[in-house]
Amino acid sequence: MRLSELAGKEMIDMQTGTKIGALSGADLRIDEETGRIDSILLSAGGSLFGKRREETVIPWEAIVKVGPDMIILDSEHAPRVTRQRAHE
Repeated sequence: MRLSELAGKEMIDMQTGTKIGALSGADLRIDEETGRIDSILLSAGGSLFGKRREETVIPWEAIVKVGPDMIILDSEHAPRVTRQRAHE
């Protein structure tokens, strides 16, 4: 699957049924040693002077299923699904 095919899909937490956010505009964190995707970074809260204020870090292992319209993730098995302030 191409990254462009993931864009726009809604991310849903299967534990709570809540929407985490859309994947459009997300960044991928790549492990430099293995070349594998480590996590997805979702921007939230808009921007101030072109810098993101907050982001949600979703580990790649939390993704359970990628469907035609949404991505299902399991936050119970992914303790790193967190919100943090971006320092970029």
